[in-house]
Amino acid sequence: MPVSRQKLYEWCSIPVDELMDHPDRRLPLMIVEDSAQMGEVMAAELADAIEQANRQGRAFRCIVPCGPKAWYAPFARMINTRGISMKNVTVFHMDECLDWQGNLLPEGDPHNFRAFMEKYFYGPVAPELAVPAEQRHFPTPHNILQLRQLVAEAPIDLTLGGWGQDGHIAYNQSRRHPYATITLEELRNSTLRVQENNWDTIMALAHRNFGAAYQFVPPMSVTMGLKECLSAKRVRLYSDTGAWKQTALRAALFLPPDPEYPMTLLQEHPDAMVIATRETASHPISEHPEWQFPGIKG
Repeated sequence: MPVSRQKLYEWCSIPVDELMDHPDRRLPLMIVEDSAQMGEVMAAELADAIEQANRQGRAFRCIVPCGPKAWYAPFARMINTRGISMKNVTVFHMDECLDWQGNLLPEGDPHNFRAFMEKYFYGPVAPELAVPAEQRHFPTPHNILQLRQLVAEAPIDLTLGGWGQDGHIAYNQSRRHPYATITLEELRNSTLRVQENNWDTIMALAHRNFGAAYQFVPPMSVTMGLKECLSAKRVRLYSDTGAWKQTALRAALFLPPDPEYPMTLLQEHPDAMVIATRETASHPISEHPEWQFPGIKG
């Protein structure tokens, strides 16, 4: 069933200052002032967790995204200044973009996630503290079965991520195919795979990155499934990109789990939280009570 327009209007009408204490909120929320603060919070989440695992003398396994960009410099600073060794860390990267034939993109393509992460996530860390190369796992169309097995071998300690315009985690989008719809249970149990990207995902990325030139947005991806992403003991999703993410956040906070907004499945996790900048947590409908929409009661 489509999400009720009336309910969506009601959720989007809630002022940002009322979200934290709203009685109907279904998911833990943190609101930070801006991108810089969010980057510090996100970086500390991972750096502190690795440091704790080191003190306990155990390995640490995590799933990390390509973005948001604000956390990479603070993370490298924390690791380097505090001398946090990442020799016992295994990193599983969430997703990778593909061309129309399902091939990996050239290294210089701005949507080549591996190239970006090698430069901004791994590059600034002191070599003596860095994650060993053999413990960095990037998904490709050729290692799907291997990575599924590696993720399942032992618990994931932490999943970090963002969310998309439809609330997708990694590239686990709302399924739009007219002849192959999926149930909530199927979405919940989705695993690492190659897939076509939704048209609305392509257009959202085009508007965000390329002045609406959708011709330059990768049409396919290889992605961790929600089964892998939500298997972690702790899940934290972050966004500092404002309007692109505002409605999906409201759905995640108030809509029961629904395949139209995949991040609503966070509500079922015992230790999940979304962290948003104030701009991302706000919504234009909440700022314009005078707006009227056909069939909607204000």
